Amino acid sequence: MSMALLPPMIVPVDGPVVFLAGPIKGAPDWQAEATQWFADSAPGITVASPRRPRLPGEFDYAGQVDWETHFLRRAADNGVILFWLAREVVSIPGRAYAQTTRFELAEWKVRHERDGVRLVVGIEDGFTGERYIRHCFAQDCPRVPLVTTLPEACAAATMLAGLPSGAFLLLPGGEPKTD
Repeated sequence: MSMALLPPMIVPVDGPVVFLAGPIKGAPDWQAEATQWFADSAPGITVASPRRPRLPGEFDYAGQVDWETHFLRRAADNGVILFWLAREVVSIPGRAYAQTTRFELAEWKVRHERDGVRLVVGIEDGFTGERYIRHCFAQDCPRVPLVTTLPEACAAATMLAGLPSGAFLLLPGGEPKTD
């Protein structure tokens, strides 16, 4: 059975970790859907999801950032960082949508180029900046799977983590690959 890790607890983990990177504020709860996909389809994978139930007044910013940094690095060492760029569903005044995600995506793109960190990038139709992101990844990181649905992103992450799944992966260029 897969294990889901949520902030703020940092615990030791054996085996591959898939970190669910992507927007939280203003986004649907796509992390719950992805976590369920892994529980059903890839039970050997540990999933680190930064989205957690948030009670008023109980948010520890430094603790959240430390947790995310720890498990992003852990997934980079043994696992995959899965970026799901969900379209905005709620506008938050005074905040650019997916501002942290866009910074993290650029950071981990460079780490992929430099260190070979395994990434998957899924982009939902309607995510602002989709065309630019697709162009840059196709040009600079042709081995990073670029997909259009969350199940495809989860399947691609499973394949990159080295675990079997019954799903298929669309490689850049649209060629299907089965595992």
